[in-house]
Amino acid sequence: MSGLYMLVGTLIALGVLVTFHEYGHFWVARRCGVKVLRFSVGFGTPLLRWHDRQGTEFVVAAIPLGGYVKMLDEREGNVPPELAGQAFNRKSVRQRIAIVAAGPLANFLLALLFFWCVAMLGSQQVRPVIGAVQPDSLAEAAGLRAGQEIVAIDGEATSGWAAVNLRLVRRLGESGTLELRVLEPGSSLEVAHRLILDNWLRGVDEPDPLASLGIRPWQPLIEPVLGELDPEGPARAAGLQSGDRLLALNDVPLDDWLELVERLRALPGETIVLRYERSGEVRDLRLTLAVRGDGAEQRGYLGAGPQRAEWPAEMLRVVRFGPFEGVVEGARQTLAMSLLTLDSLKKMLLGELSVKNLSGPITIAKVAGASAESGVGDFLKFLAYLSISLGVLNLLPIPVLDGGHLLFYLVEWVRGRPLSERVQGWGMQIGISLVIGVMLLALVNDLSRL
Repeated sequence: MSGLYMLVGTLIALGVLVTFHEYGHFWVARRCGVKVLRFSVGFGTPLLRWHDRQGTEFVVAAIPLGGYVKMLDEREGNVPPELAGQAFNRKSVRQRIAIVAAGPLANFLLALLFFWCVAMLGSQQVRPVIGAVQPDSLAEAAGLRAGQEIVAIDGEATSGWAAVNLRLVRRLGESGTLELRVLEPGSSLEVAHRLILDNWLRGVDEPDPLASLGIRPWQPLIEPVLGELDPEGPARAAGLQSGDRLLALNDVPLDDWLELVERLRALPGETIVLRYERSGEVRDLRLTLAVRGDGAEQRGYLGAGPQRAEWPAEMLRVVRFGPFEGVVEGARQTLAMSLLTLDSLKKMLLGELSVKNLSGPITIAKVAGASAESGVGDFLKFLAYLSISLGVLNLLPIPVLDGGHLLFYLVEWVRGRPLSERVQGWGMQIGISLVIGVMLLALVNDLSRL
């Protein structure tokens, strides 16, 4: 069933985002008087095709990895004299800028729409209450302790752990002061705590912001009973099954799942002995843990998750907005995620954030499937995040992308004449090389995660 969710989720995500992006170009081109020859969703062999009254051919093609809008253009072929006024290259610089910018803008508007829907649907969130603070950690040095609820980070409110993690991710690779405002247990008093960052998690491949600060979120006692198993993980390969209760690790008793996780993480690649109970029978099993991460970040991996624990009602809250408040919240989320995406790209270029955090089509497909299986709200959030990424990446000033074309047109606007075809050709070659390089890097990252 997960594979079906992955397939359907990916097709819906790519279909919706690509169609909306290309429709932005199409809609503005029509209003600028440009004749659109073809509107294609996907590449390769056409599966469906039809024409409208203005002669535009609409195509759904076999390879759903993008799309394009082909416009009448004298640089790409002969144009009848009577249609010359409808050619893209004959339009003013401002009109060409509007047409090119409309695609990424459509992605931002679509993200706002998705966030608006999520805001009105509402979401159940876990209150960001600290469960434990690790000794000799940044959190302990700042005076944080168990039972406090994080209500704001750097002045921005945090309604749940997702918001906490998002605020922390913004500070990756940085130095300076991180301010956490917390609510004391059993009180309405808010207290500010300041943590000193020094190149915090700079260049780390798979950063864990909360663990790095020494904060463990509060959660109910999770018994060491196996739930979902990774089909490719050591647990499934060794014969463990969902419902098995783990009793001991290397003859040391187990009472809590988090304790198990911490002990396993410290044993990358090592052979361990698990004692477990199945149908009233106690057995011992020897297996070798897999390794996740590189260098000092290596950790042991069993490939198993626990059965779901019940959360007490007082630790949960439902966040929901009305139609008008939802628009404001949607715009706020869209702006925040756009800035975070730009900031992350900048940090990758400066080496503050590892390029191994870059994801490609395999990771996108996996996340699409997981979010679709999780529910409508999570899938809409995923679509919003992906739409923002598509919009931001397309605006980068790299030739072959929308941002590269915008750069050429802005230079033309300032100079009063376009750059020479030779210079534009060099730019296109550089742009193609950059895009292919980034795509290959993202694919390698995806394969390494597998």
